Amino acid sequence: MRGLQLLALPPQKGPHHVGCTDVMVGHTQRGLFLRLFYPCVPQAGAERPLWIPRSEYSSGLARVSPRCCGALLSIALGSCRVPVSWNGPFKPCSTGYPLVIFSHGLGAFRTLYSSVCSELASWGFAVAALEHRDRSASMTYFCPSEAGREEWIPYQRVPHGQKEFYFRNKQVHQRARECVEALRLFKDISRGKSVPNVLHRDFDLSVLKGGIDVTKVTVMGHSFGGVTAVLALVKEPSFRCAVALDAWMFPLENVLYPEVPKPVLFINTEKFQTPENVAKMKRLSSRNSQTKIITIL
Repeated sequence: MRGLQLLALPPQKGPHHVGCTDVMVGHTQRGLFLRLFYPCVPQAGAERPLWIPRSEYSSGLARVSPRCCGALLSIALGSCRVPVSWNGPFKPCSTGYPLVIFSHGLGAFRTLYSSVCSELASWGFAVAALEHRDRSASMTYFCPSEAGREEWIPYQRVPHGQKEFYFRNKQVHQRARECVEALRLFKDISRGKSVPNVLHRDFDLSVLKGGIDVTKVTVMGHSFGGVTAVLALVKEPSFRCAVALDAWMFPLENVLYPEVPKPVLFINTEKFQTPENVAKMKRLSSRNSQTKIITIL
């Protein structure tokens, strides 16, 4: 158990120290929930947040994968820390940090990709890791207006008798809309608009004004999040490009392939991909000379 208490994700390699904070906007399920990673001013003795922030998320992961046990996951990973400063002071940047909107995979949640997101932040990006509320997250929640109350939204499997494509297609459209809404949120913050954070006031979002370049925005994601990133390009012209990690192309309808206007960088792992999935990526690469497909063997 002493060894488990020392568990931590690997440190970042970039020149910036990294801070993070949670942002929840709105008191309904239609609001936004995200973890923001950003370059920060180093602080001695800064608190390091947990990788799995609540036991409910361990239980959610166990429900997504029946071979896992929520209690064992909580014991094994519950003490694992992310090497970033919780609510660390934002490091000013006169030109503004480029923004990455990150979309998680099926059965994941906002903190699961902390290594990827904090690594990007260490190289001078602001990274907003969404926790989607389309019931594809293993678990998430929102806070109704009553003080201290939380309403949890568990993962939902494809309902019996319903075709998976139609179920996942509806989800991917909601996910892409949430990516667009996240971009609009940061545009509001950049303009100096007051944005109340439902969760806490330990990090003043107004310090981000002028510190994020909302003209340089990438949408990025893994698996279900990868195809979410592709669809977000269709829904929002302000996104400059998409980065899709092992994108699961299945939920995207064929009619939208000609509508993807910006380049996509597909980064695949050899054993995850299928010929059918890669063929769909190639449909996009044949339409845009800047779209690239890279496979890691």
